[in-house]
Amino acid sequence: MVTMSTVGYGDVSCQTVLGKMFLILFILVGLALFASSIPEIIDLIGTRSKYGGCYKNERGRRHIVVCGHITYESVSHFLKDFLHEDREDVDVEVVFLHRAEPDLEFEGLLKRQHTRVKYFQGSLMNAMDLERAKVHEADACLVLANKYCPDPDAEDAANIMRVISIKNYSDDIRVIIQLMQYHNKAYLLNIPSWDWKQGDDVICLAELKLGFIAQSCLAPGFSTMMANLFAMRSFKTSPDMAAWQNDYLQGTGCEMYTETLSPTFTGMTFSQASELCFVKLKLLLLAIEVKPEDGGDPKISINPRRSKLPTNTVGFFIAQSAEEVKRAWFYCKACHEDVKDENLIKKCKCKHLANKTGATPATPFSAALSKPLLNIKNSVMAKEENGSKPVMNGRPTNKPADQQKNGKMEVGIADDQAKDFDFAKTEMKYDSTGMFHWTPARSIEDCILDRNQAAMTVLNGHVVVCLFADPDSPLIGLRNLVMPLRASNFHYHELKHVVIVGAVDYIRREWKTLQNLPKISVLNGSPLSRADLRAVNVNLCDMCVILSAKVPSNDDPTLADKEAILASLNIKAMTFDDTIGVLNQSSNAPDAMSPLGSPIVLHRKGSVYGSNVPMITELVNDSNVQFLDQDDDDDPDTELYLTQPFACGTAFAVSVLDSLMSTTYFNQNALTLIRSLITGGATPELEIILAEGAGLRGGYSTPDTLSHRDRCRVGQISLSDGPLATFGEGRKYQDLFVASLRNYGMLCIGLYRLRDAALTTVDATSKRYVITNPPFDFGLLPTDQVYVLLPFERKQSRFSFSETEV
Repeated sequence: MVTMSTVGYGDVSCQTVLGKMFLILFILVGLALFASSIPEIIDLIGTRSKYGGCYKNERGRRHIVVCGHITYESVSHFLKDFLHEDREDVDVEVVFLHRAEPDLEFEGLLKRQHTRVKYFQGSLMNAMDLERAKVHEADACLVLANKYCPDPDAEDAANIMRVISIKNYSDDIRVIIQLMQYHNKAYLLNIPSWDWKQGDDVICLAELKLGFIAQSCLAPGFSTMMANLFAMRSFKTSPDMAAWQNDYLQGTGCEMYTETLSPTFTGMTFSQASELCFVKLKLLLLAIEVKPEDGGDPKISINPRRSKLPTNTVGFFIAQSAEEVKRAWFYCKACHEDVKDENLIKKCKCKHLANKTGATPATPFSAALSKPLLNIKNSVMAKEENGSKPVMNGRPTNKPADQQKNGKMEVGIADDQAKDFDFAKTEMKYDSTGMFHWTPARSIEDCILDRNQAAMTVLNGHVVVCLFADPDSPLIGLRNLVMPLRASNFHYHELKHVVIVGAVDYIRREWKTLQNLPKISVLNGSPLSRADLRAVNVNLCDMCVILSAKVPSNDDPTLADKEAILASLNIKAMTFDDTIGVLNQSSNAPDAMSPLGSPIVLHRKGSVYGSNVPMITELVNDSNVQFLDQDDDDDPDTELYLTQPFACGTAFAVSVLDSLMSTTYFNQNALTLIRSLITGGATPELEIILAEGAGLRGGYSTPDTLSHRDRCRVGQISLSDGPLATFGEGRKYQDLFVASLRNYGMLCIGLYRLRDAALTTVDATSKRYVITNPPFDFGLLPTDQVYVLLPFERKQSRFSFSETEV
């Protein structure tokens, strides 16, 4: 004001009286006008959001943009995994973009992480806000979903719109999105710039959740093992803890990593490389990345036992930290063959020579193995010739070779197509991709049983799905539960019959996606009805799965799991008659047939106590896990992965999938590997077919499609009897690992051990817990069960994987 009035420092001033009078008046009026504007200026400054402005990358670091469902809970879970200390060189800033301002608790979290986290208020649908967050410069954009929303389809639609906005603004940015429903994945394919080859990926919570549960039907507790593998956790054992808790916690510290194998591994078979990694480097090599000769997209091959490793093969490992996995890259046969301590395997001076001249194939490391291993194969073959029956999870079972001695195949339990189904002559046995078993579409009415029909069927070794749903409940995608159980790397007679107990009005809405999958029955009843549960022989099942499709109430979300918990406790409180014997009859007698057309045959005795029925319960809220086991002492505030039901593999919650977002960002192949293991073989080709909405298509069996059967599957073997029984008698885990890999091509990845190790037999109160990748010198017990990745065998395996110990 003074400058405008030319007063200044006095060097320029008015000389006339009129000029002086004008300046006096000008200053007074100017001050008045400025004073009247002060409240408006203060108001403008006060209303400006502190979460406005633009992102400034001052240190030249990479950054990612996270959007979608942004709350204190979702962000804290995400950051805990993303910024974990075990991740190597996480030099990435996290930028959150959301419409609302953070609450006080959220603000406290942002202040604690202010050096690595930024928050901006804005809409993802607004190009100006995308510009403020520098989305076009971001390394990736992550879209989080609200897992507890009342309308999953609406949540998915909103998040897909966010992806469209992001891709419209910057079509080459990498996007990773969480979706609730499997069928909504198809809409992402309609976005022109969506390209999974460039890193775009979708984490479908329903697909993975039900896939994890399906694998637990084949190998109880496997869902817990896999969930712990892709979550970043640091274990701290304590002498005050029980021995089983320390064993379990050591396994939770394992994660999945990738590393390029050193030239020493070039020319080895996968089995030789895996043996060398485990015995010498103390690493578990699960899979490798295979590049097709025609120059196509690389594929991940799990336990390809006879595949030769080319130069610079990328391996997938299970280890405690990224630092440990570097041993696979540093290992040099010339320098490290005599090194006994794996921690001393560091980068050597001849590394550059190995890269230039190549390396000769190394022989499998066997110096540290015990001598009895050398004759294990001969002893196993001798056992088989002496007529010992193969054993699965502690029970002898009949091999098909034994069943065919009378000139015909014995029909399995509840095999609804076995009598009139000539499997060998049928042309369409698999879907068009060759990845799943397929059958012509059936009406749901043909698969519905009433209570009397179910009781006459004498179901055995099957999967019971207890489903709570209202007629108008959102679809949960039961196809994702059944398809892994119908993978083509199972022989047809190995498929477990699936019996769904629930409201048929709801199941009818899901049926279009199930009608081409074999061996499915529906009981129109209530999972809380003991009569219905007895009718489907829940005590004879290999797994009882408890699911709920009901929408959580807004009044009290913690009650969302009430039906699932009641059903679980109801089954555990039941008792069953153990006097059931084997029913023998001629297959020609018309009255000896069940309603499904299969003879009434019983293979084994079931559980006497409901608490001994194999069971897995899906929970919406983690805190409700405390109500599943009445004999545990878990604190209500204990994290889910530390609770007894989760450690035992009897509980699963969708929240454990939160870690997959950061896992996928840091390693896209990790999600591909997990999906391959969990879904039974879903491929991009199959997803395009399913996106059409017509379901699975049958395909003719050609050499190309039949070759797709040759892939690994999850199994569980008992050490109480059978070819591997000798290892349960005080031997070490390393001995079992090497013998299984050499003689059967099976890759051992963990143990399922009785919580009370003093027990020599399984009783009604026994519980098991999961041990992921035990140490090489870990002692084995006769009651242990082993998780294995089993290669496909065109002929019947000497092991049976169709039953689960109860």
